[in-house]
Amino acid sequence: MEKEKVSSGNIIDWSVLRRLMKFVMPYKGRFILVVLLTFLLGVLTPTRPFLIQYTIDHDVAAGDYGAMVNMMWLLLGLLVINSIAQYVHTYVSGWLGQQVIRDIRARLYQHIISLRLRFFDKTPIGRLVTRSISDVETLSDVFSEGLAAMVGDLLQILFILAFMFWSNWRLSLLSLSTIPLLLLSTYVFKEKIKVAFNDVRNAVANLNTFVQEHITGMNIVQIFGSEKREFEKFKQINEEHKQSNLRSVLYYSVYYPVAEIIAASGIGLLIWYGAKGIMDQQQSSITVGELIAFIMYIQMFFRPIRMIADRYNTLQMGIVSSSRIMNLLDDQEHVQKNGSFKPHHIHGNVDFDNVWFAYNEENYVLKNVSLHMAAGETIALVGATGAGKSSVVNLLNRFYEINKGSIKVDGVDIKDYDLGHLRKNIGVVLQDVFLFSDTILNNITLGNADVTEAMVWHAADLVGARKFIERLPGKLSYNVMERGATLSVGQRQLISFIRAMVYDPKILVLDEATSSVDSETEEMIQQAIVKMMHGRTSIVIAHRLSTIQKANKIIVLDHGEIKESGTHESLLAHNGHYAQLHRMQYKEFI
Repeated sequence: MEKEKVSSGNIIDWSVLRRLMKFVMPYKGRFILVVLLTFLLGVLTPTRPFLIQYTIDHDVAAGDYGAMVNMMWLLLGLLVINSIAQYVHTYVSGWLGQQVIRDIRARLYQHIISLRLRFFDKTPIGRLVTRSISDVETLSDVFSEGLAAMVGDLLQILFILAFMFWSNWRLSLLSLSTIPLLLLSTYVFKEKIKVAFNDVRNAVANLNTFVQEHITGMNIVQIFGSEKREFEKFKQINEEHKQSNLRSVLYYSVYYPVAEIIAASGIGLLIWYGAKGIMDQQQSSITVGELIAFIMYIQMFFRPIRMIADRYNTLQMGIVSSSRIMNLLDDQEHVQKNGSFKPHHIHGNVDFDNVWFAYNEENYVLKNVSLHMAAGETIALVGATGAGKSSVVNLLNRFYEINKGSIKVDGVDIKDYDLGHLRKNIGVVLQDVFLFSDTILNNITLGNADVTEAMVWHAADLVGARKFIERLPGKLSYNVMERGATLSVGQRQLISFIRAMVYDPKILVLDEATSSVDSETEEMIQQAIVKMMHGRTSIVIAHRLSTIQKANKIIVLDHGEIKESGTHESLLAHNGHYAQLHRMQYKEFI
């Protein structure tokens, strides 16, 4: 299984951060509060050792009990302030992060649903799911554990260094003598853990892909008795996932003890030198308060440095995820352009004028197609698989944009129509019916509050589906489960009929609408189709030629070109492509 490539990126990609800041700006007040609290916490942390040093060297040495009590209250007050500031900082930064993540995810999903189908033909669904969920979730870590935390750690380090060198530069240099070793170990750990994290990410993706595919195709696995073989494959992928995680655990288990040893060595040097200086009072200006303060400084100093590697990887992965999200948002080539024309009434005249279309910009699937459909007329499209029949439907609905020519509805180019208004007036019934894991009502209305239950029942009566719906537990409230698994193929098709008719479209498209149903259901649906077509411009695509014999005009497509057009009788008399298709189909019944 091919591994997903994860770019390392730079620790800070300013162009990506500037894009992220646009999502932060609506919450500018909270963001400024987080910045101020980060600065405040950076100052408060090293203040406590400094005050303890002063108390020991002045108040304790002088035996001033009252001053010691006052200093105790001051330290307690600072601790309370620090705790409150830490609480507010953690909550507000988390709140800000979740607000931004919500906005980015909503913006991303809004962008995805505005893309043309051409984009989805070339982009794996799993990649879009990863962008919408995993990559956006990674961004939340940038706000809660990445950028803000790293800035806070760096500020804390700078203020600690300032207090240390102000107090005693000799002790500071000695205390920091082990820092190069810590930085070296941190760098090695950072590089190792980065690779380990990428391996874990790939292992999780492979595991998710395998499980999703095989649960979806479980019937194939069981039909061919492949359970044991597929389980062995799963165990191998699961083992790779375990090993990837163990490698990251190994690096952590090595790094933290090494960092502790280095930090302890620094403290040991400090105590040795400081104690020696205190005992040799005539040759040293080191005080007991300074020694205690510096021990506290070093402990405070090493903690954020040990966390830098984790912060770095969190920030880096967040930047990579941000870059992926921004690249998707920047894809304007596939965004459907929306017109503004919204006529009060559409009659249903449709014209294709010299239309050329290719899915991949090279191989045309429609070549110079011209056809006219008058309002209320029924047109049938026939031809072999791949002739271009479904492409006509896709273009009329503007699922794809044509390369050359024009398509007009009531004399107006479909590009000038408001897209939602145009599609609302074109009812489409496809061969492959997709139903969501929801109630029948919601699968028909798709959440549109303007569609009432009365409208749904009226459409159900029109297509003859009321009886089977009323027999279901809960009727319209019956949950059809994932992809309509609890319904038969015919029942799913009937629901798609209701979904198309509930908006009372002026143009009706039936794309192989009866090819997947049994003869009894087909007969019922054919009766419904006659009612549905009445007063509407209808485009029928069907392999079963018996279903289109009454069409006003039959158009024969072959390799994207119109070869013949006419009525059923005239085309049979012509003895051309249509007659050949007719003979081939009915030979099966001879």
